[in-house]
Amino acid sequence: MSKVLIIDDDGGVCRTLTVMVGQQGHEAFTASTLAQGMERIAREPIDLVLLDVHLPDGNGLEKIPAISQSPSRPEIIILTGRGDPDGADLAIRNGAWDYMEKSASPKAMALRFLRVLEYRAQKNLLRRTLPVDREGIIGTSEPLMQALAQLAQTVGSDAGVLITGETGTGKELFAQAVHRNSSRKDKNFVVVDCASLPKTLVESMLFGHVKGAFTGADSAREGLVMQADGGSLFLDEIGEMPLSLQKSFLRVLETHRFRPIGGKQEVHSNLRVIASTNRDLDEMVARGHFRKDLLYRLRAFHLKLPALHQRREDIPELALHHLRRLGALYGEPAKGVSPDLMEILSAYDWPGNVRELVNTMEFALAAARYDTGLFACHLPTALRTHAARQRLGAAPLAPVQSAPAGGPLPLLQAVRDAAIEKAEADYLSTLMSTAEGSMSKACSLSGVSRSRLYELLKKHAIA
Repeated sequence: MSKVLIIDDDGGVCRTLTVMVGQQGHEAFTASTLAQGMERIAREPIDLVLLDVHLPDGNGLEKIPAISQSPSRPEIIILTGRGDPDGADLAIRNGAWDYMEKSASPKAMALRFLRVLEYRAQKNLLRRTLPVDREGIIGTSEPLMQALAQLAQTVGSDAGVLITGETGTGKELFAQAVHRNSSRKDKNFVVVDCASLPKTLVESMLFGHVKGAFTGADSAREGLVMQADGGSLFLDEIGEMPLSLQKSFLRVLETHRFRPIGGKQEVHSNLRVIASTNRDLDEMVARGHFRKDLLYRLRAFHLKLPALHQRREDIPELALHHLRRLGALYGEPAKGVSPDLMEILSAYDWPGNVRELVNTMEFALAAARYDTGLFACHLPTALRTHAARQRLGAAPLAPVQSAPAGGPLPLLQAVRDAAIEKAEADYLSTLMSTAEGSMSKACSLSGVSRSRLYELLKKHAIA
């Protein structure tokens, strides 16, 4: 049972909300002034504060920081009169979770506060069960919590970790978290981009070389494997590692020993390997493109990261977090975010995942440079086009065909996959039209890497 504090000088509003809170199985308290409310918050733990703006002894918006920093750190929902979007934007910008119009139906109001209480319960559960440093990993959705639970299992071990997920889901962020939560956190975190390793210098870069080992080796060079001694070596896009190199790397994982190019003796590196990929390594093993023994060695722990469309409830928090971060980076003043912009963000499928969302917020912030707030008009054309097509019902999905008499319906997963495929194809067509065929512009707008975009265009036969 959660504790909800209602700070409002309107007795009728307090009674209505108290009944609504009680009907949902939670305990409600009321205060008619800010002073009474702050006294209650200081005296006992509160989970949620329903806060009016205009109170006898001050403006509720000005107390948001103090309420947020109180011992129980309650969530805050602002109670606002109709037609006060500026106040609502200011409230959310200052740290409130949401705002409710007092004229809203009881059902709509109950849904809002139940959502925030569910979020708080998940956040508290995460704090109790996952004592991990999750710096930069934003959200409390169930799919993300499952990934964090997998992360927590890696604490206290030096075994290999394989992180899989679509492009832009935050694989390097999780790799850094694995390192940061290990006993190696004070040592080096060395990144190797396997997709960009030059074929002629790959072994030299990884294992180093002695002076005179080959033409141009005017001095000895320490490789990345040795630089990770005592720390972690992050192999980004491990699926791109050449098959010829995989055998050499398997031995490094098994013995922690290797021989620099031209060297006469082996050297030892006490490293932990963390790898990531957006490819299906089991399928690559079946096709003979990846070593099975290397995969088993890498996958002692397996972290599966969800796509952004699988954790839509995290989108508002992610967008606001990166908006604040980018604003601070560029020295831009804080800006409010309109509800229509947030609706578009939440409804979009984000094929480029979090990376695409971050690029979108950066674009919107630049577009709104001289405005006081962010609105839908500040979003990239591709997103606004997608939203318009949805509103107008353009290119609707084909309805599920009725099953023949006595026959089975199509599997839900099959229907879902077909819908996603169609939405992805529609998005890519709109993207390439908006980008006027420019791959660089298309990558920038979508947040998808060039190699991944080529794969998607080929998959859907889009020129």
